[in-house]
Amino acid sequence: MQFKRPDLYKGADFARRWSVSIMRAIFLISFSYILLYPVFYMFSYALQSPADMRDPTVEWVPKEWFFENFSTAFGTMDYWASLKNTLSMEIVSAFLQTIFCAVYAYGLARFEFRFKNVLMFFLVLTILLPDVMLVLPRLMNFKQLDFLGLLGLFNNLTGIDLRINIVDTPWTFYLPSLFGVGLQGGLLMYIYIQFFKGLPRELEDAAAIDGAGPFKTFLRIIVPSSGVVILTVAVFAVVWHWNDYYLAMMYTSANRPLAVILQDFSSYIVRYVTEISTRDPRAISAAMAACLLFIAPPTIGYIIVQRKFIESIDRVGIVG
Repeated sequence: MQFKRPDLYKGADFARRWSVSIMRAIFLISFSYILLYPVFYMFSYALQSPADMRDPTVEWVPKEWFFENFSTAFGTMDYWASLKNTLSMEIVSAFLQTIFCAVYAYGLARFEFRFKNVLMFFLVLTILLPDVMLVLPRLMNFKQLDFLGLLGLFNNLTGIDLRINIVDTPWTFYLPSLFGVGLQGGLLMYIYIQFFKGLPRELEDAAAIDGAGPFKTFLRIIVPSSGVVILTVAVFAVVWHWNDYYLAMMYTSANRPLAVILQDFSSYIVRYVTEISTRDPRAISAAMAACLLFIAPPTIGYIIVQRKFIESIDRVGIVG
């Protein structure tokens, strides 16, 4: 009988662990570089002076730190006013959608009623249909807000038009969020549904024995047990609303959020700094500084909640 030496086992296991660790490190470093390259690029150009921008020897590290690009971008974007518009319209809508999508998803996940399958079909349909196909009908309805044409019929019969125009107001964002059909609302409800289906029925049975109704059970039992999925949905909703450009451009004309200002930054900077053209190196550097100012608030927020968010992604279990 032959016996293998234990030290050979230890050496082979040690080499295998080290090779796996090295391959993992190479993959993570490469993947991180791909993700962080645009950020490095923006920092490099945002800190370059006009002379550095014209100097072919300057590639990544500027010869002098030029922070005036940030002040130019700050003034061009009217940063505080645009940030206020973003928070009051987009971020409030994101939180409203996080709350009301949870209510609707709980009903679809935990209760049986007539036409439930029809509602689930329309839920999937909202995920498949892009907002581009729906924005024009919504815009026309928002200009003359009506419900099932009843106010229009009343106008035809009496000549009194009770329809109001809510375009360029926060209500164009609030109303879809309240009814769960806002930006990516169907996908957010689907995430909630998948999580609520996995909760044990014993929680609701125990609450019913204690005399709690559906709403009280939802508020007292389901919501405290669903912190991970609520955080996940909230992060997704905030990021999608923060980056929203198309809907904000269609629904607003004066109170523009940061995403719209950044998209049209070249036209704004020409008006803010009259001696700068769109091809001027200063305009390019200011645009990179504007991009950094745009991503700064959500990045800081994600850094604060990143640990909870990663844990929630692992525990939510988004399955088909």
